[in-house]
Amino acid sequence: MKKLFTILVLALFVSASMPTVVMANAKKGQKIFKKKFRKKCGFSGVRFARNHTQAEWEDIWDDGKFKQEAKKICPRLNVKKIRKSWWKHVYDFSYKYASDGVVPKC
Repeated sequence: MKKLFTILVLALFVSASMPTVVMANAKKGQKIFKKKFRKKCGFSGVRFARNHTQAEWEDIWDDGKFKQEAKKICPRLNVKKIRKSWWKHVYDFSYKYASDGVVPKC
């Protein structure tokens, strides 16, 4: 009984912390976009993200073509200056604010 209770509490803790982890990545992606992409693109991150639906962003990411798509949307962007570890966060941001995703608060 004690083991079952422990597993239940652990599952509750993990499920409660999941949305926080996802939000942190999208938020970090938004910060990266503001610092590294915005000037080169000439438009906001939400406008960047709204180029595709969530399913399209997911397919682009799964196919390993996210960098190429970012370069296509922002031709002046130097993708070599973006750290490899940052791309996942920018993807999370793009997925969250996709054309069928969350509407940003203004």
